[in-house]
Amino acid sequence: MANVRYNIPASSASLPAIKSLGLRGISSVSLTNLDGSPASLQVLQSVAYHLGPHLQSLCLSGGSLTEASFVALILGCPALHSLDLSGCNSLFSSGTLLAQPETAQRVREALRGLRELSLAGLRDLADISFNRLSSCAPSLERLSLAYCHLTFELSLARSSSSPHGSSRSVLSFRNLLQFVKERAGRLLALDLSGTGLLPEALQALGQVAGLQLQELSLHNCRDLSTEAVAAFCRQQPCLTSLDLSGCSELADEALLAVSRNLRHLQHLSLGKLQRLTDAGCVALGGLQELRSLDMAECCLVNGRELVQALGSRCGAPPPLASLRLAYCSSLKDASVFSLIPVLGPSLRVLDLSSCVALTNRSVQAICTHLTHLSVLRLAWCKELQDWGLLGLEEPNEEPAQGPQVRGPSRSCKEGWLLVLAAFLSLSSLSLGALEGQTLGKSEKGFFPQHQASGLKESSPKPQGPSLLMLQALQELDLTACSKLTDASLAKVLQFPQLRQLSLSLLPALTDKGLAAVARGCPSLEHLALSHCNLLSDEGWAQAVGSWRRLQHLNLSSCSQLTEQTLDTIGQACKQLRVLDVAMCPGINMAAVRRFQAQLPQVTCVQSRFVGGADLTLTL
Repeated sequence: MANVRYNIPASSASLPAIKSLGLRGISSVSLTNLDGSPASLQVLQSVAYHLGPHLQSLCLSGGSLTEASFVALILGCPALHSLDLSGCNSLFSSGTLLAQPETAQRVREALRGLRELSLAGLRDLADISFNRLSSCAPSLERLSLAYCHLTFELSLARSSSSPHGSSRSVLSFRNLLQFVKERAGRLLALDLSGTGLLPEALQALGQVAGLQLQELSLHNCRDLSTEAVAAFCRQQPCLTSLDLSGCSELADEALLAVSRNLRHLQHLSLGKLQRLTDAGCVALGGLQELRSLDMAECCLVNGRELVQALGSRCGAPPPLASLRLAYCSSLKDASVFSLIPVLGPSLRVLDLSSCVALTNRSVQAICTHLTHLSVLRLAWCKELQDWGLLGLEEPNEEPAQGPQVRGPSRSCKEGWLLVLAAFLSLSSLSLGALEGQTLGKSEKGFFPQHQASGLKESSPKPQGPSLLMLQALQELDLTACSKLTDASLAKVLQFPQLRQLSLSLLPALTDKGLAAVARGCPSLEHLALSHCNLLSDEGWAQAVGSWRRLQHLNLSSCSQLTEQTLDTIGQACKQLRVLDVAMCPGINMAAVRRFQAQLPQVTCVQSRFVGGADLTLTL
């Protein structure tokens, strides 16, 4: 339970839970929906009293607090190690936070052990308020200023500055650089994503005497140059985590510099680097300790050099736990076949979303070699079919025999027979695979030996393990894999540990398939079924009883659903937090309001066409 964070809504209904959590010594909480209401103030006071003495991590992200309520809360939490104030603009809009020396001194005593502070997304953060708050955290090691507006002027107008040169109106890089110099011996992690960091500013950071950063995030700093990144890597060789995603000016040379200088790098994000090619991927072979790699939307990467890089580690499998190649449109089956066997048993997260050229063969390779996966994303892989998930050989299409005009075609009849055979054969295939049967080898692939002679020539032949082999899955995304039907989904979606599932944009999913999925995946907390137009109220009545743990549910654009489904969900899903029924023509605003009266903690999204426009309302 040490890494569990409890989300507590700011309502009077949360007060008994706060007292109960306090008795259990809970150390990490996130307060949501904070505003200036009496209920929010009551929640803050209760948290300070019941949880404060042993609270180590506190998230107030997006909340609207007054300075008085914030100070009272902090004074009640003397053991804090982590504080998230991202998006708390009301605290900083006046510029007077901690302006009173007596208050600042008391807060400093309470925050003397604070090591991590997030000030991300604060539009009104200025030098003087940043300095006041940071001075109250002398032990700070990790700082996030992501998406704050940094200014890079060499000098600031005297009229907007305090006597010490700190601006009262803007957050300047000059002031940040001074902070880094003062804390260089302790600072370990910086997040400057989305700040518009300039190349010369990055080089100035790297040159700070005594600074030995371990983590740096520069997501969407689009002005950074390859030369600046290369210089920083030479100056900060102790980095173990580096995020360069969205730094669109970077090319292969940047990755070569990373590989040469950051030998202990464990986490590397290179998403959306449109100039990165396979030539740069060769350098990854030098990162022997790499545990997570994100190359999503690197459209010029086809995977061939990545295979060689990951396979060149002195014969030992790479320690990769996470690999994201989403939107790598050049990735083909051949590269996946070569890549998957070298990834090793440590891989837990694999994202191949929108790798549109991948087919059933890639899925079967995944099921063969990566049986320890906990997250698998295959959204928009439109060539995936039932055969791939079932672990069966795809039947060959017969050559055309000229135009046929007599009744249903033979291929149509055989198609239905083959699907039926898939149902009949999968049960024994899946059970055999899960019981650890010895697999025999055929010209077409791997299959249980006792099955080989038992199938008729017209039946689909087992070609490899089915998706059922991935019994450790906790998240599965099959969005827009539009060729999938109940024939496979009802058979292979049997994962007791699955927490998150997306079957949106599957036009062939029916009530029968939904009921089977509900029986096979009873632990779901997040479920997306948008644009599944064959689902009806009757199907939901059969399925929803299995999904008592649902917290997020997306049913947008499900055209057959009516308010009857809302009633069913309201009775069964008491843990629900978010419900999206946008563009469901059978569900009106009155039904949504009745639903929220029944479950007031739920945020509902509902939209209608009004005057030719799409109006979306969040209630």
